[in-house]
Amino acid sequence: MKVKKESYQVVVCGGGLAGFCAAVAAARQGAKTVLIHDRPVFGGNASSEIRVTPHGAAAFHAYGRETGIISELLIEERARNHEHIGENGRTNSISDMVMYDMAVRTDHLTFYLNTSVLHVEKSDDRTIKSIKANVANAETELHIEGDIFIDCTGDAIVADKAGCEWRWGSEGFDEFREPHAPAEESSDTMGNSIHFRAVDMGRPVPFEAPEWAVKHENPDYFYKQGRHFYDLESGFWWIEIGVPWNTIYDNETIRHELTRHTLGIWDWMKNKDSEIKQKAANYALDWIGQVPGKRESRRVIGQYFMTEHDPANNVIFPDEVAFGGWFIDLHTPGGLLAPTAEPASAEGYPETSEYARKSYCGPYGIPFRMLVAKDVDNLMMAGRNVSVTHAALGTVRVMATTALMGQAVGVGAAIALEKRIAVHDIYKDAIRDVQQILLRDGCFLPNIQNEDKSDLARLAQVSASSSALVYGAGPETEDKTYGLRNEKEKIRRANLAEPLTHRRGQWIAIGSGNMDSLSVCLSNSTKEEQTVKAILLEVNHIWDYRTEPGQPLAEAELIVPANSQGVWVDWPLQLAHNRKDGYVRLDLDTNPNVEWHSAGTVIPGHTAAFDMGEGRMRRYMQDGGTLSFKVSPPQESYRPEQVISGVTRPHQSTNIWRSDPNQPLAQWLALKWESPQTISEVHLTFPGHLLREIHNYAPLYRDPQCPKQYDVQAWINDVWVTVARKEGNYHRLQKHILDQPVTTSQIRIVVEATNGDASAAIYEVRCYA
Repeated sequence: MKVKKESYQVVVCGGGLAGFCAAVAAARQGAKTVLIHDRPVFGGNASSEIRVTPHGAAAFHAYGRETGIISELLIEERARNHEHIGENGRTNSISDMVMYDMAVRTDHLTFYLNTSVLHVEKSDDRTIKSIKANVANAETELHIEGDIFIDCTGDAIVADKAGCEWRWGSEGFDEFREPHAPAEESSDTMGNSIHFRAVDMGRPVPFEAPEWAVKHENPDYFYKQGRHFYDLESGFWWIEIGVPWNTIYDNETIRHELTRHTLGIWDWMKNKDSEIKQKAANYALDWIGQVPGKRESRRVIGQYFMTEHDPANNVIFPDEVAFGGWFIDLHTPGGLLAPTAEPASAEGYPETSEYARKSYCGPYGIPFRMLVAKDVDNLMMAGRNVSVTHAALGTVRVMATTALMGQAVGVGAAIALEKRIAVHDIYKDAIRDVQQILLRDGCFLPNIQNEDKSDLARLAQVSASSSALVYGAGPETEDKTYGLRNEKEKIRRANLAEPLTHRRGQWIAIGSGNMDSLSVCLSNSTKEEQTVKAILLEVNHIWDYRTEPGQPLAEAELIVPANSQGVWVDWPLQLAHNRKDGYVRLDLDTNPNVEWHSAGTVIPGHTAAFDMGEGRMRRYMQDGGTLSFKVSPPQESYRPEQVISGVTRPHQSTNIWRSDPNQPLAQWLALKWESPQTISEVHLTFPGHLLREIHNYAPLYRDPQCPKQYDVQAWINDVWVTVARKEGNYHRLQKHILDQPVTTSQIRIVVEATNGDASAAIYEVRCYA
């Protein structure tokens, strides 16, 4: 056995998305970092071995997609990958290679694949000194010393071996009075899953299951128990087993049982189900996963213990370093062996049921303290092993959320080293530094904005060659959702009219000036005139889902003529407002005889929702949609000064500059200072990749909203001089380190071409000396 001894500042164990982002973040901050991973490829559940597409807040909240390192990875994956992506089963080696490429190119980062942690050595009761790990197929043992350790193993292997307190299973209701908690505590956990992939061969392909496969004869097992066949080509999340087995110690038994069930399910689809077997006749199994993806095992107790009440009530934490927005998704213990699948699926995914209302949450902040182990002074964690109850795990466990946690602890580790403080003291001594670095590196925090005193752009006056106005959009408006909708969906959306069986609301970004009138496109198929109550409300941000956020700004009864289809109904408002930026929400109350037409496009930064009950609204359609409206005068919602708002996505305002789409490119945005500034770096954040989750994006996708070709120019000796240039861009965040510092009173970004949008657009500009 060969023994290698090495020493690092940051040791990250576990190379799923959480651990990968932690290691890259620490290394980018200059910390000497090593990443230990027990599989041959990075990505964990998102790798080609398990093939689960990363989920996150954008599944339920328009413009909720996670940014930072996870965004860099997913944007690059879609730009490179020829494969259509779905919820499960389609992740291929291109995705693995995107992560591998980033790891190789990251300075200060060393990594070991196929390497398992065997032992943890401590220098005292509260300090980890080193780990021992075995490199598979290499007869090599690693002895790795470190200053700070980060456990992203999922099963909390490092924390367990270091003697940390952890929890397993479900807390009983009496402990925290969580709505999702069972009456009595138990050791039940969510189960593990494997997926499959099938391909269309273009001709009938027979399938015969082996004798040891599970046999299914009863359609009720699938159709009445929430196990839906929503995709013929890839596996289903509900191919899941945990209880009665232990998701760690019995993992191999679970893998075998899942294989038996997967073959039995495919046998049902190919040979027994009267409807599906016709559709599946030409499909052949191409791949069956043999590495179970885990949802739950050990949860390490940290400085803070999150309960379900925190995400459900959007508790604001002063040490917010990440955000979530997946629903409180607790799978039925036992999975395939239980009477029903996950509760929401078992009841058919109704969006206004009691279960749906109590499970919908976010976007909410995640505190740094729940990522810091209570019992060890130099240990942090990220992923599904963090300090939460079983119920809270239901929302924080999804991979895009865990990736944000990983980036946060990676930055935290580097800051602790730089400032020579313990990770336990980051919360009180350095949390602002962590937050501001996360924002600078592309992350979003719902309750924190750019306050970086080194950012010279915050002191500048901003102007632009032109700015777009918001007029509204109707059913006939040309689709400009930037490649997210296929032709079938475009046609469906153009003809979509929603009956007002629920109160519905449309967010409208206001600019300086007044609102003289609003109009909505409605239909009334009855023989009688109908009335609809219209309400205009001021809201805090695009995720302010309160049905009644305050006193209405205005109310009116709109009259919809009998036998009318797609008529514009006007509302004279004459509303004066003194806010430069922000949102109002136009609500129409219930009247099932009246339909509100969807717009043919999504206006950037404008989303819609419907009343799901109990005083809360929920996102409308898959992308938040835009319901048809017109506003007069048109609103100045994309003014140039939005690029120094401190926020890089629609939130309390649109936070974006967009040029007038009726004017040809090139278009420019300029920053001007009262006195000359010395500038060495210019950071630019561009639009795109926020509206929906990754599996809604096509192969080889480059978001049309994102500038493709642009110059960064400085005003020097009374002429504009190009100091940086980018061609072929499709990424959201670009940091330009100038060849040499420039002293200037003006900087401007000239967008010569986009990836398809008629408007140039920028979320944020930062400048550093």
